[in-house]
Amino acid sequence: MSELDELRSWLFRSLMFEAEAESFRSAGVRVGVDQGQAEDNLLSEALTPFPLNIRNDALRMARLYAIIYCFENSIRDLIKTRLSEKEATWWSGGAVPSAVRKLADSRLADATKNSWLEGVSNDVLGFVDFSGLSSIIVQNWTEFEDLIPSQHWLRQRLDELERARNFIAHNRMLSDAEFSRLEMYVGDWNKQVGL
Repeated sequence: MSELDELRSWLFRSLMFEAEAESFRSAGVRVGVDQGQAEDNLLSEALTPFPLNIRNDALRMARLYAIIYCFENSIRDLIKTRLSEKEATWWSGGAVPSAVRKLADSRLADATKNSWLEGVSNDVLGFVDFSGLSSIIVQNWTEFEDLIPSQHWLRQRLDELERARNFIAHNRMLSDAEFSRLEMYVGDWNKQVGL
């Protein structure tokens, strides 16, 4: 049997195993490593030294952090997609208010200079805060008016979400009412822009 035949045979057996394993999983039989359980165990180990009330608050806030993270980055993706369709050099070509661009460029330069703190992205839009994102959308309103009901609606939501985001970023606990309001605002945004 040639190496190619052996590789094909191995690949076929692997695919067959995966198909069979999926039928076992759907029947409730655990096959392979449960990635979610492994991550939960690692998180539990990392949090064990801390008091129970702080751990519980952290886990509640982690969910909200994930929602805000996804929300903020989906706005960046929307801006990038819409403005790139219009003009390839949208960042430097006048689509971004100069104050927003200067602040983001300086934040990127500072992050690059302090490279000991490694980030995942060198995308300058990642250095724009909510108010800057709002300003970019408003300045290019014709590119977004089909998705967003009004500039007032946009600014109101992003202003309130930015305050909450900053609260979360400084590890302060929000009330249950704030959790609900933030989830509602993010849900409204997602319905409005079609997520």
